[in-house]
Amino acid sequence: MREFLTMQAAGRAATLRNLAVLAVAGVALTGCGGGSMFGGGSPGGSPSPSMTDRFSQLFTGKSTEVGAPQSPQTDENDLTCPSVSIRPGASTYAVAAPGKQAIGNDLRYQATITRTARDCNLQNGQVNVRIGIQGRVIAGPSGAPASVDVPLRVAVVQEGVTPKTIVTKVYQTTVQMGTDTSVPFSLVGEDLSYPVPVGAAGDSYIFYIGFDPQALKPERPAPRSRKR
Repeated sequence: MREFLTMQAAGRAATLRNLAVLAVAGVALTGCGGGSMFGGGSPGGSPSPSMTDRFSQLFTGKSTEVGAPQSPQTDENDLTCPSVSIRPGASTYAVAAPGKQAIGNDLRYQATITRTARDCNLQNGQVNVRIGIQGRVIAGPSGAPASVDVPLRVAVVQEGVTPKTIVTKVYQTTVQMGTDTSVPFSLVGEDLSYPVPVGAAGDSYIFYIGFDPQALKPERPAPRSRKR
């Protein structure tokens, strides 16, 4: 969790470099008749109905494009459903060729988040949450593999002078790239819950989402205690 909470300056710098590289690649693809790398005439330009139907059905009228203003939602029971924000430094997930850095021609692929959604309901003293995340994986100059594992983390945080993480959970989805240069992905997490905040504390809650590459690495086994 420490890595997720502290990815700041390095992530921003790498993002700018990677986006510049991908923008150049997108222009080149358009010139070759492949369409815009973010949609249009490209083979992976729009999500298939099977990918988006569930997202749309669960979050009709509730999804928001990344960068658009958000505010907490309050239902008839005065239950506050916090707004969604992307953790600084975790807005993109860039992967390099083996032994290289994810910049320039060594970039294999990069994933970004394009749209989010959420809803909350109260049950037995718990706030049960559904988080929807849509995004896109774009092949880099070094070439993406046939399939890509995308790791995402959702954290419920109480903001303040000293932010407090209430609960956090990792989700993962696999994107089949094939020969496409830009492929959308969609994920819905339905097993996140936390205790109902006391009083007005819920007004300072927020859902943070972002890519968490550490989630793909197997955890080290706990050290064995020595027998005395």
